[in-house]
Amino acid sequence: MEIRARYLLVGLFVLAAAAAAVGFIYWLSNTGGLAERTVYQIRFEGSVSGLSRGASVQFNGIAVGEVTDLGLDADTPGEVTATIAIARDTPLRADTRAGLAFGGLTGVATVALTGGAADAPPLASTDGKPPVLIADANAMKDMTQSARDVLGRLDTILSDNADALHNAIANIDSFSGALARNSDRVDGILQGLERLTGGKTEATPTNYDLTAPREFPAIDKLPTGQLAIPNPTTVIALDTQRIIVQTADGEAPAFPDARWADNLPLLFQARFIQGFENAGYLKVGTDAGGLSADYQLLVDIRQFRIATAPAPGAAAIAFSAKILDADGEVVDARIFQATVPAPATDTAAAAAHALDAAFGKAATDMIVWALATMQPVPQPSPEPVLEPAVTPPQ
Repeated sequence: MEIRARYLLVGLFVLAAAAAAVGFIYWLSNTGGLAERTVYQIRFEGSVSGLSRGASVQFNGIAVGEVTDLGLDADTPGEVTATIAIARDTPLRADTRAGLAFGGLTGVATVALTGGAADAPPLASTDGKPPVLIADANAMKDMTQSARDVLGRLDTILSDNADALHNAIANIDSFSGALARNSDRVDGILQGLERLTGGKTEATPTNYDLTAPREFPAIDKLPTGQLAIPNPTTVIALDTQRIIVQTADGEAPAFPDARWADNLPLLFQARFIQGFENAGYLKVGTDAGGLSADYQLLVDIRQFRIATAPAPGAAAIAFSAKILDADGEVVDARIFQATVPAPATDTAAAAAHALDAAFGKAATDMIVWALATMQPVPQPSPEPVLEPAVTPPQ
């Protein structure tokens, strides 16, 4: 019984092996490489680098066969003939296009067959030889050769335009240098554009004010005439709310988060009027309120800035003042200046405090001078008129 069981197992194994062999032969004949094929030849003009025997042949992206041979023709050294074997039912036509396709970065080539019109005649053989397809001329250039061609053309372009490229690089260097030197202005322009387009909401800046003078030396008598103070004049750079700082490179607005309470000319005008009133002289106002003035005080702001060099820095103010009478004639004129040390100028508060102190000194001197200038000039007493003596009648 034991011997019969062994024979049974051996028989079963033999039957299984035979069935597997039959299945393999069936698969190889129908699905694998032994299915019925048709042989064609493809003629390439130029290099077919990357193409080898056994390479896949694809028709519209579907694998239909492989390359069985590669050969050269002694009569035409520039051509390569590839023999392919593809499935018999592959619809090759006389207008089917042949070329090379490259897979990924490896550069492995496959033969790519594309389309053809449905009514085009089938590809026929001549003289008993396999039918021949002529590959597209551009199909023979692999990726490496194409890269070489591109680099060659690029090198030619660079050589022919060397001077122009040198000038362009020099211009770019000059432009970048100009941007670096004017980076603060560029930042200001960009910030202005952001505000204009609503792209950025800035924090409310801190406002600083000037203090009108309050303490004056004893004044014997105040003028009886009325005084009008027009809006002071100045250059554009000082007609601003920004705090001006002078460095070794020149003057420029500083502290973007700080502002004066108004433009400097209007602020000067308001604090001058308030200073006269603090001195007890109330017959003062602007020229825009219908005031019938006996005098006018014309002010031209020359300087109002923080100087950081030489250290430790100082706040400086200078302005001219002219007093005109009702006929427009200059009664008197003077330039007032004041300088106050400003050891700390790294913050807006410190800079504004120093400038306010300088303004107070110059404004006080100006108000005292103006009150004295507007005093009426004493007129000399008229000489007595002597009447002739009357002779009594005889």
